Amino acid sequence: MSFEVRELPDVIKIISLLTIGEGVQRKVLLSRIDRLCVRRVCLDVSDFDRAVDEMVKEGLVGLKPDGAVELTDRGRSLAHEWRNLLLGEEPIMELVAGLTDGSITSLVVIISAHLTGLPIGVTTFAAFLTLSSMALTNFSSFFLGGKTEDISDMVSIQNLINFSLSDIPDREQRSKSLSLTKSLFTLLGREISRINLKAAVVSGVVTFLAGIIPLAAYLALPDPWDLVLSLGIVAGVVGFFLVRYRAKKTKVPWRVTLLETLVIITMAVIASLFLGQGF
Repeated sequence: MSFEVRELPDVIKIISLLTIGEGVQRKVLLSRIDRLCVRRVCLDVSDFDRAVDEMVKEGLVGLKPDGAVELTDRGRSLAHEWRNLLLGEEPIMELVAGLTDGSITSLVVIISAHLTGLPIGVTTFAAFLTLSSMALTNFSSFFLGGKTEDISDMVSIQNLINFSLSDIPDREQRSKSLSLTKSLFTLLGREISRINLKAAVVSGVVTFLAGIIPLAAYLALPDPWDLVLSLGIVAGVVGFFLVRYRAKKTKVPWRVTLLETLVIITMAVIASLFLGQGF
């Protein structure tokens, strides 16, 4: 399947990849796509059959003995990529952001409290206040910022697809393609709100939990085990999730990512110490 969407079957393929799931009868799949039609511009069975036949030839779907359509491994992979492209759905991102932000925040509080000798009560209050602020920041970032970014990306993708479809010489086919595309992106726009709300909740909760666990260890254990265990937890989380994951995704050597992370942590700790002395 070409990345460029140029014909009506290409639009049908995208909708099919997003809606087939673990398998569905051909009639049910056709009914799902037909419900997206607007202004009485609906699909012919021949259009649908052509798209399904092409997907079978391309190895994206397989046909069960009972006539149901199911995604192949290649189809699942392509469907996943389309969901990431159209919806910005990357489930691991909110987990990584929450774990790293919560852990680094707790690290700053722990080191600052240890170096300045803050009492347990003040440390606990500062920890809850800082982690709550970070959790709310991540929540709003994923819910508002993420939604705005995803919708902006979706509009750009829709405009590119419409531009390609506008070159279809057959007027009826062009009208069907543009109508289906418009309905598809309207449906995806509603899906974005649900996905971003889920991501925001997960990120906020994980941020708070990732920060409170090492802080609880620091407050509960005697010296020096409090510092050893709490810093060990933070080092493990930051090293695995932030350095390893970020280096893998950005194709940047892990040593460079580790150095950048250490610089950020050092600057955050120094800034917190200066602020603490100011008060």
